[in-house]
Amino acid sequence: MADDKQHRNDIYGDIDKAPEEASPAIPAATVILLKDTDSGIQTLMLHRTSKVHFGGMWVFPGGRIDPEDYGNNPEDVDRAALQAAARETMEEANLSIAPDQFVYFAHWTPPASVPKRYATWFFAMSVDGEHDVTVDGEEIAEHEWISPANALARHGKGEIDLAPPTWITLHHVSRYETAAEVLKVFADNPHRVYETHIGKRADGVRVAMWDGDAGYEATDADAEGPRHRLVMAEGGFEFETDISY
Repeated sequence: MADDKQHRNDIYGDIDKAPEEASPAIPAATVILLKDTDSGIQTLMLHRTSKVHFGGMWVFPGGRIDPEDYGNNPEDVDRAALQAAARETMEEANLSIAPDQFVYFAHWTPPASVPKRYATWFFAMSVDGEHDVTVDGEEIAEHEWISPANALARHGKGEIDLAPPTWITLHHVSRYETAAEVLKVFADNPHRVYETHIGKRADGVRVAMWDGDAGYEATDADAEGPRHRLVMAEGGFEFETDISY
């Protein structure tokens, strides 16, 4: 049963589920497309229909890694992730992009509590000019080029739904003025690994924690010390971190 303090976009399910009960994580990939405009960075976001997984969420182009994405290298999942992100962008948004321009900046794995788990490679790249984005209306209902700050503001008002990995990514991108700045920061740092642990504070608020947080190993949301977490209060998300990107 959902906690009455649980945020509507807390996707993490029953946190009492034992790790050994976790379903295998399905390899997936996504790409954050960034473009510079007179009003700052915008990124392409897609609104998923209610018929599919993550229905109703606003997401970046992406999806599961299919067998054909491996080509002649069945063991090279990193390369397959590049191909999958490019293929899914074509399928979901009708955009042809070159995976050799991708910057790999994050890898996300959800906790055991998530019923259907995706281990997802996150890439980013910049695009120039106008793009004729089209969506199928079946899996994707609509699309929008949006500034990360605007997306976060709309989420805070309850106007759009964002899963925590999407929210965190938008938060990081919103700190920069140009796509080149974002990509340089991502390229100059090792990709960040988010193996999510979920805990609940004494006040009932659920917290997603990552490596570097004082409560991460013991899944203790009330532990004092360094912070690297997303507080998923009913009234809105709040990112607490002592880690500079």
